[in-house]
Amino acid sequence: MNYFEVRFFIEPFEDYISDLLAEELGELGFDSFVTTEQTLDAYIPENTFDEAKLKAVLDDFPFEANINYQFSKIESKNWNEEWEKHYFEPIVIGNECVIHSSFHQNVPKAKYDIVIDPKMAFGTGHHETTSLVIAEILKMDLNDKTLLDMGCGTAVLAILASMRSAKQILAIDIDIWCTENSLENIDVNKITNIDVKLGGAELLKGLKFDIVLANINRNILLADMESYAACLDTGGELFMSGFYKEDIPIIEAEANRNGLKLTQFHEKNNWVVVRTVKE
Repeated sequence: MNYFEVRFFIEPFEDYISDLLAEELGELGFDSFVTTEQTLDAYIPENTFDEAKLKAVLDDFPFEANINYQFSKIESKNWNEEWEKHYFEPIVIGNECVIHSSFHQNVPKAKYDIVIDPKMAFGTGHHETTSLVIAEILKMDLNDKTLLDMGCGTAVLAILASMRSAKQILAIDIDIWCTENSLENIDVNKITNIDVKLGGAELLKGLKFDIVLANINRNILLADMESYAACLDTGGELFMSGFYKEDIPIIEAEANRNGLKLTQFHEKNNWVVVRTVKE
């Protein structure tokens, strides 16, 4: 599959502006991002790119910043090499989990050692939302539990859940790049109890889980929360991330409409993860 690489020049460049822009772009189908000191590079499948929609997002962007862009078509390439060039380094979360790629040397020791070769898929643990959900998984009692990883990206969350003794896991993503990369990462980590499916919330009808993880974005969470809630019995837990602290009220309101009670949240650089429980 060929991609477009769109390079955004942001003045003044601020991390929070870059993060917010990436969130907006994710809703247009951009599925991977690389930040440099002054730019945000975003990648989207060739058949998904719509420049008119991109211009509309930039016209309505809520922060005062001068954003210009240029784009080019790129052929399929070795994305692990691209990540290595752009300084994807091993990361340790909660002093218990280290995430690294197969090309890394001198990897720190940790209780849970996860190998992720991300290619075009999102989820190396470096973004705040991924690390927030990983921190929650490290606190969970997953023994003999069933779990759904919705919007699985690289399957890093599902892999850690398996390492922490979840009984059976389903990982779902709408992007074939992600499902293929998930299968590769599951295999390299020698995990045997994760099923991977290509699709969206339509795949959840009739399924039940003890725990649902959904690290996506605000609009998809709002649209699909009813389906997530239907997968849970009383006492089941839904953890959601991929949005900002200011979005909590609208997320909580939709949770309440679906019989879910928000019990806690944690924040990192204004990104949050929330825990809800089926009442």
